[in-house]
Order: sequence, then C-alpha cells, then structure tokens
Amino acid sequence: MKLYFASGNDHKRKEMSRLLGGYDLVLPKDEGIEFDPEETGSDYISNAVIKAEALYSIVHAPVLADDSGLSVDALGGKPGVHTARYGEDEAGRKLSAEEKYMLLLKNMKGITDRKAHFVTALCLILSDDRRYIIQETCDGSIALSPSGTAGFGYDPVFFIDEAGMIAAELPEGEKDRYSHRGRAARLMKLLLDKEMER
Repeated sequence: MKLYFASGNDHKRKEMSRLLGGYDLVLPKDEGIEFDPEETGSDYISNAVIKAEALYSIVHAPVLADDSGLSVDALGGKPGVHTARYGEDEAGRKLSAEEKYMLLLKNMKGITDRKAHFVTALCLILSDDRRYIIQETCDGSIALSPSGTAGFGYDPVFFIDEAGMIAAELPEGEKDRYSHRGRAARLMKLLLDKEMER
C-alpha cells in the first residue's frame, strides 16, 4: 500500500517506515506537493488530524499523520505541542536540536521533579468515512546532562524509565521497544495489515 506521510521530515519518515515495515511512505515533497499546514490544535491528536486532513484533501489517497512532543510535569506540560519550535520565539530563529535540549536543561535547572513523557498521536485517513486515531506515551524523566549519540531531537536528555537508560544511548531497534512512536506504530501496523486483508 502506498501511504502518504503528512510530514516534511526525512528522519521521521525513516523511523516510521522502519516501524511500519512493508509500507511505502511518501512525503508530499517527493511528489512536488507544497505542504505546510498551520498546526493550531491544542493537543497532539488535533494537530495530527489537521495534518492528515490537509494532505488527504490534496491527494485523496491513504494518508498517515503524526504529532509528537515532550511534556515535562514541572513545566506545566511544556514544551508539549510546541516541542518542535521550543525556544524559537525568544531566539527569533530556528534552533538546532542541541540548542533546544540545552535550553530545556537550562529551564530545568534546580528543579528536582524531572518527570516527563513523550507523546505520539497518529491519524490514518483511508477514505472520507474511514479514519483511525492512536495515541501512545513513553514515560521517563529529564536527565541532568545529555548523553548518547543515537536517536534525534530530545533523546540525549530523556531517560526512559522502562529501559533504565537515556534514549540516545539505545540502538534503534532497542529504542523502538519503548518509544512513544514505536508503541503507536505497532498498533497502527496491526490496523494497516487488517486493512490489507479486506
């Protein structure tokens, strides 16, 4: 099944392709489609739906969208839905992944409650009347300093409770067992496989 993935992020496409296994994920830019919907939702599901509906209205073919973020308890759930743009309003420019997680560590300085969780919401639209939504989490805490070279984004500062390690210290396959995106994608793959049997 050809599946449009409502993203411009090659890294995210690579990870999702690996997790779904056997499905050809096509980014809008692969087919010259301009795609940059405004994510105005107040939660992850709303933003995943916005992206999925925006791309479906263009391609009229199966679409998968995700919205993910990091919620830190002591920061009132921030960065939350603004995880990808964390700190950019203050800086007035795009920040690198390292700058974002170093800013997070700075904002967490002196805070002892470091509980946090990653969240992923997936929205699959197969037709006008057939759509599915899955949301999953990965619980952990914010480390005191970065560690590891694997993964991307905030992985170097996120300690996964279940794994007993920082996300960026885990090999890809191992991280998939615990990650929010891994958990959501495994459920989505079950749905997609059943759809292929219909």
